[in-house]
Amino acid sequence: MGTLETLIVCKSIHHQNTARVAEAMAEVLHANVVDPLAADYGSLERCDLIGLGSGIYFGRFHSELRKWVGGLPQGTSRQLRLFIFSTSGLSVLWRLWHWPLKRVIQNQGHQIVGEFHCCGFDTFGPLQFIGGINLRRPNDRDLQLASDFAKHLLQSTVPRVSEE
Repeated sequence: MGTLETLIVCKSIHHQNTARVAEAMAEVLHANVVDPLAADYGSLERCDLIGLGSGIYFGRFHSELRKWVGGLPQGTSRQLRLFIFSTSGLSVLWRLWHWPLKRVIQNQGHQIVGEFHCCGFDTFGPLQFIGGINLRRPNDRDLQLASDFAKHLLQSTVPRVSEE
């Protein structure tokens, strides 16, 4: 049996909340983490699993990640298997925020195999005047949950058989 080839495409800007989550997952999945501007669509053919993550900005994933997802190959001979993850200051609505990205991916004919979300330190806009919310998040527990999520993905995703 071949090895599981995984790529994580992540955009994390303000406090590197999502980057920390991506790194926790990447350690388990032995994945490379790349910025959407550096992610090459040509390398996706070799991937068994692709992670997509960013912070949530005004209820949406970062525009660079959304644009990258919009450029995913459609109608290819192989359905891509993707997972989505995010961080935000207000976590209660994460499923609502994930939905538009999931819809684009599914309309392209690809499969969502999992989703993860956790709180992130947020000082955007007026929150800066009160010191932000979710100080010290993601914390060790959040990062452990991200690792556990990645372990579950690893156990439930069958790698391609290499023809070499």
